[in-house]
Amino acid sequence: MSKLDNLYLVGLMGAGKTTVGRLLAKHYGCVFYDSDHEIEARTGVKIPVIFEIEGEAGFRKREEAAIADLTGLSGIVLATGGGAVLSAANRDNLKKNGVVIYLRGTPEHLYERTRHDRNRPLLQTENPLVRLRELFKQRDPLYREVADIVVDTGRQSVSGMTRVLYGKLDLLKSGLPLSDTAD
Repeated sequence: MSKLDNLYLVGLMGAGKTTVGRLLAKHYGCVFYDSDHEIEARTGVKIPVIFEIEGEAGFRKREEAAIADLTGLSGIVLATGGGAVLSAANRDNLKKNGVVIYLRGTPEHLYERTRHDRNRPLLQTENPLVRLRELFKQRDPLYREVADIVVDTGRQSVSGMTRVLYGKLDLLKSGLPLSDTAD
C-alpha cells in the first residue's frame, strides 16, 4: 500500500472534513469513511451518548481502535473526528498510511458553522466560541504535525477548497514537491 492510496482529513469540528471527504472520494474513486460514523455504527449509539456514558476518555479509546482499523485499509478517504489527533497512536497511523489534509478554520468561522448543532458534546458549554478557541489552541499544532497539506477553509466555498486540493494532490501524486502547503 502506498501512502498516496489514502487521504485522511483532520481539523476541528465544522471545518468541512465530511463534506470535502465525500467529494474527494467521488473524484478519486475511493471509498469514503467518517470515523465518527464508524464508531456510531460499531456501538449502535450516537457520539453524545458515548460521551455521556463513558466520558471523553471512553470515546477516545473507541476512536483509536476505529482509526487503527480504518488506516489499515487501502483506497479510502477518511474524515476523522476533530480530536483524533490527541492520540499519538492516531497521529502515527495517519501519518504513516496516507496523505493527511488539514482543513484549517478559525474558531470564529467554525462557530458560525456549528453553533446550532446539538450533536457536538464538546460545544455544549456556556460559551462554545471560547471552547472552540481553546480547542484550536490545543490542537492546531497537532494538526500541523501530521499534515502533508494545509488548506485554510476561511469563507471559501467547498468547490473552491476541493479545486485547491485536487491541484495539490495531483502535484504530490506526480512526485513534484509542494512549494507551499497552506492556502
